Amino acid sequence: MAGKPPKNINSDDAALFREAAAGARPVATRRADLRQPPPPARAAFRRRDERRVLEESLQQAPEALELETGEELLFRRSGVPAEVFRRLRRGRYAIKAELDLHGMTSLEARGELRRFLAESVAADIQCVRIIHGKGLRSGTRGPVLKASVNRWLRQWDDVLAFMSAPARDGGTGAVYVLLRR
Repeated sequence: MAGKPPKNINSDDAALFREAAAGARPVATRRADLRQPPPPARAAFRRRDERRVLEESLQQAPEALELETGEELLFRRSGVPAEVFRRLRRGRYAIKAELDLHGMTSLEARGELRRFLAESVAADIQCVRIIHGKGLRSGTRGPVLKASVNRWLRQWDDVLAFMSAPARDGGTGAVYVLLRR
């Protein structure tokens, strides 16, 4: 676009323009980025998720909220011999079925656990493993599923005993469950 100035501009105006534009440099590119910056990221389901977390926390017993991530779960019904409990701890019972609850809400996990235990008892399975996770990503809420599984298993009569699995089978993120036959 460089060229001669139009003929109808007087020399004083041209000199004034040259003085004003003396420090100007050509633009490196002819294309300007006219796009608007994207809006800040926002979780699409944030309110719903926060409401679910609140509902789940209100459903839990207060003592369940005190359960720490690394705590070992232990339970034995009265009448279950100590030797049976020791054998469970040492992994002497064959694990015949397994349920992984990772990623489920408390409500979903309870339904799946109920179904799984009913099917296991009906199939005459004596020992199962339930993976509930350690709650490492639960933040200040603590291990939600771990605390819930601890409470639920104590309520079902078909559960004779349970305890956290050894490290090779999930450690405090899983439990061995001994079922009534």
